[in-house]
Parts: sequence; C-alpha cells; structure tokens
Amino acid sequence: MKKWFIALAGVFLSLTLAACGSKTVATTSGGKITESAYYTSLKKSSSGKQVLQQMILNKVLEKDYGDKVKKSEVTKQYNAYKQQYGSSFSSVLSQSGTTASGLKTEIRSNLLLKEAVKDNTKITDKMLKAQYKKYEPKVQVAQILVAKKSTAETVIKQLKDDKSFTTLAKKYSTDTTTKSNGGKISAFDNTDTSLDSSFKTAAFKLKTGEYTTTPVKTDSGYYVIKMIKNPGKGTMKEHESELKSQIIDSKMNSSTGLQKVVAKVLKDGNIDIKDNDLKNILSDYLSSSSSK
Repeated sequence: MKKWFIALAGVFLSLTLAACGSKTVATTSGGKITESAYYTSLKKSSSGKQVLQQMILNKVLEKDYGDKVKKSEVTKQYNAYKQQYGSSFSSVLSQSGTTASGLKTEIRSNLLLKEAVKDNTKITDKMLKAQYKKYEPKVQVAQILVAKKSTAETVIKQLKDDKSFTTLAKKYSTDTTTKSNGGKISAFDNTDTSLDSSFKTAAFKLKTGEYTTTPVKTDSGYYVIKMIKNPGKGTMKEHESELKSQIIDSKMNSSTGLQKVVAKVLKDGNIDIKDNDLKNILSDYLSSSSSK
C-alpha cells in the first residue's frame, strides 16, 4: 500500500492529543494508565510525533484546499485500491496497519497535498516541452513471456506464418496471469513504473496491429509484444492537460519538491505549538537546509 510523504500511523489517527487529562485510559493489576501519562509517553515517540505533524499539516491544507477535494475523488481512488487487491484487500489493510477509514483519510491527505503542489507550481512552456519528449499515450498490448530466446524466436516465426497471437500466448506464455486471455495486460503510458523499461521502449515503437519481430530481453525472460491499440503521440497542444498532470505527479514523487511546498504551507499556516516539549516538531519541514 503506497505510503505518502508524511506517513500516517494508523491506529493513532483517532487521537486528539490536546485533550488529555486525568481520565483513565486503562486499568491493570499494577495500577491505572491516565490520558496524561499516555500523552506524555506518546509525544516522545516517533509515531506520536508523526501523527501530530500530519494533523497540523492536514488542518492547514483543509483550510486552504479543502473545497477543491471532493468526496467522490477520495471514493474513486479508494475503490481503485479495493479493485486492485480484490479479495486480499482487507488483509493488505491490516498488514499496512490501517483501516478502510484510515486509507480514505490518507487518500484525502494526499489529494490535499497535490492541490498545494499545483498551487505552488508554475508550469512553463519549457517544462511542457521537456515532458512532451518523455510522453507516450496510454497503449494496450498483449504479451507472450518465455524463458528462452529460441522459444521467443519460434513464436515470432509462427506469427509471421499468420498464427493467432491469442493461441500462441495460451500455448507458450509462462505468465499464468495473462496467458488465458491472450496475453492482454492493463493499459499503460510513459509514467508506468511496474513494467521493465526495455518492454516499454519496444512497445511504444509499435503501431496498432504490429508485433515485435525480435525477442525483447528483460529480467523476467523474453517477451513477444503485440500492440492492440496505440492512439499515436499527437501534438503537445493536444495533450497539454495530461502533460501538466504528469508534471504535478512527478513533483508529488520528489521529496525535495514536496519539502518546499510543505514548508511554505506550514509557514503560511499561523501555527503556534502550545506544548513546550513539541515546539520544534516542525523544524525538519520548516528548515530550508533540511533534506527530509
């Protein structure tokens, strides 16, 4: 489960750290544990500090950008995760130390931060041109994965003899996930990080209906790739919106870029830490020399 720039600490999310007192949290044969004692211990822990950092940042982000993040956007991303993990979704949440509600909170936090990045990023023509050079539209391909180069060459020879790609995938492919559906995989573009770079380079060169005429070597083995649908790169103007989105996503994956945005948001947030023991809790984010 993807972790954002400032990680959430799961079970601690429901705590309101400022409201601690003498109320008993738990009792034991050795005595009771009060909110005050719990808070004192929690604020000294790294997880407790992370939660407070995230809570402070979220408060400021909600004020500045809350109206720009719709509930439907959060639900859409949540459902995408749920579909991606299928029947193992609950166990993935548990292993990640979070809940369905916690994941939705995390998604919203990330979307708020993304709005802040957008607001603090001036996209120039130079940036658009640089991104366009790397840009490839979302394409749909089918693949046949084999262990030996000679086997891939055999597959290619049979394709040249007009054998069905779907039939060959079922016969030769060692990828048990895709061989039954003719080797089709999820559509991808230049931002994909799950596929081997050699695989993507070979795929993007293909026009609709074409297949690779030489085996594509990767760490997983040798691939034969067929292009099912390639809409073509088009012009920079036609894809300006996608290019801007990719630029923002790139900045979201840059710790240095996020550091600058978070620092600015916090500096403008009129934050006053009341607990003297936590006065420096934001120093890593506000310091210009920080590499966090």
